[in-house]
Amino acid sequence: MTDTHGAAQASLSIDHTAVDGIRVLTVQGEIDHVVKDVLSEALLSFDGATPRTVVDLSGVTFMDSSGINVFVAAQKSMSDAQGWLRMAGAQASVLRLLQLVGLDQVIGCHFTVEQALTA
Repeated sequence: MTDTHGAAQASLSIDHTAVDGIRVLTVQGEIDHVVKDVLSEALLSFDGATPRTVVDLSGVTFMDSSGINVFVAAQKSMSDAQGWLRMAGAQASVLRLLQLVGLDQVIGCHFTVEQALTA
């Protein structure tokens, strides 16, 4: 399933799958203030189940502080619900941002989705 909304349509797509009960969100495009609500909705729609989510960022070419804020809020929400959030496949520029703000110390960052699923 791909979520695209209004102006966000051109810059972000999110595909939802599941592997052994773990949600995998494959994100492609740019994460900025225009699409932050779309990303937040996708991350926080875990329907009461224990939220275990891997976000595949390999298709994300840009992320600003809006994306950081969404991931921080999602991590807190999932942690409060006894779940977890992991990221995988971030391109160099996105990974550098995650490292600069220390988010890679709060949310597990992995090279591949497979590594994130089994961490």
